[in-house]
Amino acid sequence: MKNITKLLISTFAALLIFAGSANAHVTVKPSSSAPEAWETYSIKVPVEKETPTTKVTLKVPEGVTFESYEPVPGWKVTTEGDKDGRVKTVTWEATGEGISAGQFQQFSFIAQNPKEETKVAWDAFQYYKDGEIVEWSGDEGSALPHSVTQISVAPKADAESPDHGHEDEAATDDSKATDNSKDTATADDKSNGNETLIITLSVIALILSLVALIAALRKNKR
Repeated sequence: MKNITKLLISTFAALLIFAGSANAHVTVKPSSSAPEAWETYSIKVPVEKETPTTKVTLKVPEGVTFESYEPVPGWKVTTEGDKDGRVKTVTWEATGEGISAGQFQQFSFIAQNPKEETKVAWDAFQYYKDGEIVEWSGDEGSALPHSVTQISVAPKADAESPDHGHEDEAATDDSKATDNSKDTATADDKSNGNETLIITLSVIALILSLVALIAALRKNKR
């Protein structure tokens, strides 16, 4: 009976941890941008435990050129590069307590995108004060996925007439901005859908575990 009770408690705890991680990813935004653009990226770091996060390391994807970062009070920033001087990793380390439970922190930086259309993956490593390191480096749909930015050219506007003016150019720019917003929203919707699927599967697994436990209890009573 004691073993069954322990198993039930463990099952509930695992579900809570798994469901929590599905909604508390370390993420890099925006999720879409243009080739060769100088983009302002932001990495958001939430805390999933009662222990503070004291350091975050982000790997710069191949083809992305890291340029500069925005200073954040209470955090020091270091970079590591290759022999050619290209930045390969960026680390934010707390000089104080770090990010506490129930909080999140955002760090912004500027980088130039690759020349060609592609997808770039942002592997991140979250360091907790108790020594645990959470690696956000899995593929989409995994328990610990990395963020992905789609690098693509915005749809081209229709050909303009020879006598087009500045108003037409402004309208074209607005159209491109709207298209980029739609792309970002689509990517975010997919991410939310994956998180919902993970939580749903977790609930199904819990129900099956409960059914098995009830059957075991009935068998023991006999």
